Amino acid sequence: MRKRFRLFLSLLSLGLFLVSCDANRVFEENQDIPDNQWPVKLAPVFTFEITDTTQQYNVFFNVRNALHYPFYNLYLRHYLVGPDGQQINSMLHEMYLMDPKTGEPRGNGTGDIFDHRFRGLKNVRFTQAGKYQLKLNQYMRQDPLPGIMSVGVRVEKVAP
Repeated sequence: MRKRFRLFLSLLSLGLFLVSCDANRVFEENQDIPDNQWPVKLAPVFTFEITDTTQQYNVFFNVRNALHYPFYNLYLRHYLVGPDGQQINSMLHEMYLMDPKTGEPRGNGTGDIFDHRFRGLKNVRFTQAGKYQLKLNQYMRQDPLPGIMSVGVRVEKVAP
């Protein structure tokens, strides 16, 4: 019992250390896709706050998929809305979840679950302080889209 407790404390300490070393992260949230079936009409929204308008930021999209995902790529469209409620931009992104030639899964994972992080926006300057919303839509031809377990957004400061 003591060995398990020590192992638990060691893992907890390591986790806290890793989280505390992530000083550039401003925001990160992942949302589960119900039943691992992403319908076109489901558009997860992520709200984050920007306080430093002089800083440059990178915005990443997190995707977790199961091995039975039927395509090698994933098309996402993002919609970024500023604190004033006005849409700032929208863009279609193609992300490769598997190698197009070999079909081998990309990303980090073991077994049949894989995690990916794709940079969607690079060196962005948010001109207004306040709360921003970023909405993600899947843009594939299948509705619902099977094998997508969760999607998320990460905003981080660009290191000097």
